[in-house]
Amino acid sequence: MVFQDGDAWLDPNGDMRVSTVFDNLIHRHEMPVTIGVFIDPGIFRAELPAKLGWDPKPENRSVEYDTLSDAYAEFLLTEILATVQHGYVITDDPDRRAICGMSSGAICAFTVAWERPDQFRRVLSYLGSFADIRGGHRYPDLIRQTAKKPLRVFLQAATRDVNWDAADLNWFSANLMMAAALAERGYDFRLVLGDGGHDANHGGAILPDALRWLWRA
Repeated sequence: MVFQDGDAWLDPNGDMRVSTVFDNLIHRHEMPVTIGVFIDPGIFRAELPAKLGWDPKPENRSVEYDTLSDAYAEFLLTEILATVQHGYVITDDPDRRAICGMSSGAICAFTVAWERPDQFRRVLSYLGSFADIRGGHRYPDLIRQTAKKPLRVFLQAATRDVNWDAADLNWFSANLMMAAALAERGYDFRLVLGDGGHDANHGGAILPDALRWLWRA
């Protein structure tokens, strides 16, 4: 299972604490034994900072995550997972591969599965940036106009997300439109709404249930 903005998902003092959640769910046989791959976006520095995260800002994040193309999927498959396979045995069954992210990392996760359903078919999207940053607002129409793909998609949205009360760049309404398009095409999806803003609090609270749903038989 691949995570964008990996440092935020791994942080033992953060909201997600994925390694602990994984250990608990795997121990209870509520999800399969899973290797987590945690990737941080690119920064324009000669050397990596001592601590990853949001400071310094990962300058290449929007290009990598918000772009609607197969470029990131190709990078993931040919450079990241190819390296992981040198040390671990990982499945090539797309139904047993998942990809996850929050905000721009979430639209990135969806784009990878959308472009390469032969490689990834389970998507966990938290507060996805499906607004018009680099064309993400086109996804609802693309979903409606394209033959249904074999994807399972978990969407988490927040009623006070970015620009929740604005006509443009409205993260809340964009996620609702994504859910509507997936429903209209008969996708296996789930939408969970929270009352918070653009933060990880609600996502962290529901992460165990989200993973149980995503990995259900």
